[in-house]
Amino acid sequence: REVTEKLEEVVMIWTKQIQQVLVESEQIRREADDVGPSAELEHWKSRMSSFTSLLDEIKSSRVKKIISILQAARSKTLQQWKELDRSITIAANEAKDNVRYLYTFDKFFGPLAHASPVMMEHIPSLMNTVFMIYCTSPYYNTSEHMTSLFLKITNQMINTCKTYLCEG
Repeated sequence: REVTEKLEEVVMIWTKQIQQVLVESEQIRREADDVGPSAELEHWKSRMSSFTSLLDEIKSSRVKKIISILQAARSKTLQQWKELDRSITIAANEAKDNVRYLYTFDKFFGPLAHASPVMMEHIPSLMNTVFMIYCTSPYYNTSEHMTSLFLKITNQMINTCKTYLCEG
């Protein structure tokens, strides 16, 4: 009984820490007004790394042993733990999927940043890629994500024009 209580305390500490990570990951990002689309990819790569590491830790043998002991003891803390495990898995899958889709933009980042203001040749392909992501991504096709992406693409175009004007 004493061992079970100690393990429940450990799981409750983990639960609070994981909840904090989940809450922080859902907060609105503060970014400079002129960040380009590569910042979106970097954000999701960082998030993917964090959640994958967290998922690896949760799936470790040490954690699995503790959870098995608590399952055998029919601990009440496991319901909340299972919900968190599910939430982390969803967040990790979302980040991986978004990184996979955003990598399709990688080929546009260079030309968009270094083209002359007459960048019209890149726009149709770029918009086609945005459309493909919107239609096929199970996670990234929300208005928040699309708005953020379009804002960053527009920022990059504006920065490219400013650079062209200052150098010209």
